[in-house]
Formats: sequence, structure tokens, C-alpha cells
Amino acid sequence: MPDGNVLSLPALCAVGREPGPTLLVLAGVHGDEYEGIVAIPEIFRQLEPANLRGTFLAVPVCNVPAYLSATRSSPIDGLNLARAFPGDPNGSLTQRIAYWLGERVMRHADLIIDLHSAGIAYHLPMLVGYYRPDNELGRRTRGLALQFGADVVWAHPQIAAGRTLSFAAERGIPGLYTEAPGGGRVRPADVEMCVRGVLNSLKALHMLDGQAQPPTPTHRLVGSGDLDHMIAARHGGLFFSHVKLLDDVRAGDVLGEVRDLTGRTLQEIRSPVEGVVITTRGLLRVNAGDGLFALAQREKA
Repeated sequence: MPDGNVLSLPALCAVGREPGPTLLVLAGVHGDEYEGIVAIPEIFRQLEPANLRGTFLAVPVCNVPAYLSATRSSPIDGLNLARAFPGDPNGSLTQRIAYWLGERVMRHADLIIDLHSAGIAYHLPMLVGYYRPDNELGRRTRGLALQFGADVVWAHPQIAAGRTLSFAAERGIPGLYTEAPGGGRVRPADVEMCVRGVLNSLKALHMLDGQAQPPTPTHRLVGSGDLDHMIAARHGGLFFSHVKLLDDVRAGDVLGEVRDLTGRTLQEIRSPVEGVVITTRGLLRVNAGDGLFALAQREKA
């Protein structure tokens, strides 16, 4: 740390009586996303080592500085941990966290599940997402994503560098992530979905007895998943959405507007393409350049 103190990351580990795979669950990569932080202790509480094959390992808060400040990125170096992998052992604090997480923990996993949410500033549906390259890793990861059990499954044919998923894929490790509504609060149903999904994954890896019995997804989507590039505000003001999450929209449809303090419309936001609303801005006040909407596409049968 800048003050010379040592930063440590909390971890929970359950080792089964029989050998088997290692499932790693991460949360708190962004400091304002709480669903995974709440879910991990509940998952751990439900595990009995006598009934477990292999190792369950979880890091409830990966980005401690961001968690303590309730911010998406680190207040110490301003970096986003979810864009910092594989990290740098001699870099800034966030880069060092990414490096040691990757080298000491992530590279030894057989499946990585990164629990995220929309945080304070956005809205997302509860979903599971995954990288789907056209190879055996992609096919295996797709199967694990479907067994997770979320109503919304989002496949990404490409994945940008710096993510936990890109780190995993480069090492041949299947990787999943979740999103949840966020808003700086936690809904019990979303925590339960995270818990149930991880337990389903343990069964899918044959680390627990029984078979996962996930429901058929109601929405199977495809798209880049790169929320760093969204339909953005051109003006600062008050943002009003005219669509809901998972609405189908056509090119040219009005998605929302930005108004000034007199109620005058400064910007009418129209959809550039046909798609499905996957993300909306969660804060009323916006600045020019803020992301307002992201779209996905329905997966073709």
C-alpha cells in the first residue's frame, strides 16, 4: 500500500476428502458490486468437505481499496481491476493485485466464476456470461454456462484483453461471470441465483453428488459484452429511459432522452441497430460521454 502497510485479500477454502477439480469464485473485483460478496459466504456455509471432491476456493473481495471506498475502480491508482489482468508484479497496486491473483490463484483453477453486478451507476438483468471461441474450450464453457441456471445467458464470440475471462481463456480454463441489477443494494433473489448457480457448477464438475437441473434460459443472447463502449450521452443533464431491460428494439427506435433543468430535450437517444436492451444507465444525472445503453442480439438457433 502507499502508506507501507501490507494488503491482504480474504479467502475461503474448502478441501474435499476426495481429490478432484478446483473451482474458483471471485467477487468484489469492482468495489460497488455486492451480490457476489454476499453470496460467497452462503455458498461456503452450504459446503460439507466430507461430501466434496476437489477444492472450492473463493475470494469475496478482490479489490479491497475499491470496496472500502465503494467505487468501481481503485481510489489509490484509479485503475479498473477488471481491465488489469494479467497484471504486473512491479506495477501499481491494482496491477499487483491482478498479477498475484492470477499467478497464485487463478491459473490453478479448473473453472473460474467471477461474480459481478451493475454497480451503482448502471442496471443489468441477472445473467451469466461467457467467452465462446469456436473451439473445444468454447463448447465446454457454453455447457457450463447453461448449467449455471440463469434466465439470461450472454455469449461473447470475442473478449477484450485485461479481463478475468481473457486471463482464463489464454490458459485454457473455462470462465463464467455473472451480472446482477446492482444499484448499491442486494436483492435476495439475485444472491440466491448466484448461490444456486455456483452449486450447479460444482455438480457439473462432479465435485458434488447430484445433477444440476437448470431451467431453460428465457433469453439467449450474443454480443461483445464490452460495456466500455456504450451508446453515450452527448450532453450533460437528466437522463430518462423509455425502454426496459431485455426489451427488443429496432434501428431508429427512441431509447431515451437527456433533458436540461427546464425539461427541454437536449438529446434524443435512438438505437443504432436492432437488438436487445442489456444495460441502461442507473443514475438520473449524467455527463457528456457517460454510457447510457448497451445492446445485445438474440442468439440464432
